Amino acid sequence: MKRLFLVVALPLALSGCAATLPEVVASDDNPDTVSSVSAVRHQSTIGGYTHRMPVDPKPWRSLNDAQAPKKG
Repeated sequence: MKRLFLVVALPLALSGCAATLPEVVASDDNPDTVSSVSAVRHQSTIGGYTHRMPVDPKPWRSLNDAQAPKKG
């Protein structure tokens, strides 16, 4: 178990030490300084909810035969 832990932990630790963060610098020479943004409108999370009751299963044989490819 200790060997498995070392096999997993050692590469993670070494990759964390070797990684460098990218430099993000804001630029003033951006040609697209004005962008169009559409307005956000409120949309209910349960607006499309339809209450459904459980039903007994229907016979599947006729449905299966109707969807099966036709022979011949």
